[in-house]
Amino acid sequence: MLSPVVVGVDGSAESLAAAEWAAGEAVRRGRPLRLLHVRNWHPRQGETAAALAAERRLARRALRAAEDRARAARPGVRLDEEQVEGPATAALVRAAADAEPLVLGWRGLGRVTGLLVGSVALGVVAKATGPVVLVRAGDPAAEAPEGAGTGRRDVVVGVDVTEPCDEVLEFAFEAARRRHTRLRALHAWRTPDPFTLGPGEIGLVSAPDRAGEWLRFLTAVLQVWRDKYPDVEVLETVVEGRPAGALAKAASGAELLVVGHRLTDRPRLPRTGPVTHAVIQRSGCPVAVVPHG
Repeated sequence: MLSPVVVGVDGSAESLAAAEWAAGEAVRRGRPLRLLHVRNWHPRQGETAAALAAERRLARRALRAAEDRARAARPGVRLDEEQVEGPATAALVRAAADAEPLVLGWRGLGRVTGLLVGSVALGVVAKATGPVVLVRAGDPAAEAPEGAGTGRRDVVVGVDVTEPCDEVLEFAFEAARRRHTRLRALHAWRTPDPFTLGPGEIGLVSAPDRAGEWLRFLTAVLQVWRDKYPDVEVLETVVEGRPAGALAKAASGAELLVVGHRLTDRPRLPRTGPVTHAVIQRSGCPVAVVPHG
């Protein structure tokens, strides 16, 4: 049985946008879509029967709204729904392990009646072992059909040429292939401190020559993926500057931004790396965060 695309829903505008995006992704992947609502996302002791009944009503309302949004966007989507008990972060991390991928609104209704808030989404990204896509409400790249009214939109992937990650690159190439769009691979480099350089290192050459060297490194990293995906047009870009700012700028108006997240070997201290955290906060398009070892 194919793993579903899973979307967390709470009735907020952000989660409805996520449901719409997830429906499109499910159709592109040929997979079912699962609407997931977490009841009692911050469990409390001694809840009354009336409070629990109210939560169930809110859950049904949120699921119906998400189903309507998903079917309106993609009438042919295969869809089911599930309700699970909170806390939200733990429930969504479990869902991410089997999802292809897990899709969340960037933030949601809040602590009392909602499911997804910024801290929950970031907590899921920090702990999830499967890809997580974060979607903002009102983002044309998330809510419009591919290419509708916006011209050609790239999938953008951040690449660290000193430590390239197969999981991230495979996700990005597959995303571009399914969308029949160009993949823009970006590496951002910083001018090195001359006191930390060894003899003959790349920092000893001029800035244009350094850029050329980084571009050659990027080309070499991507060659095996170009061979594997010959139908995907690839634009290789190197820029001088901080990676988070360069990626956020490159992703302006993009179809999707793909970044990596290194899984920590200390599971009790999960965290989102500074670049990934900054990109999530600043990007205006959907962001796919792909974990890797």
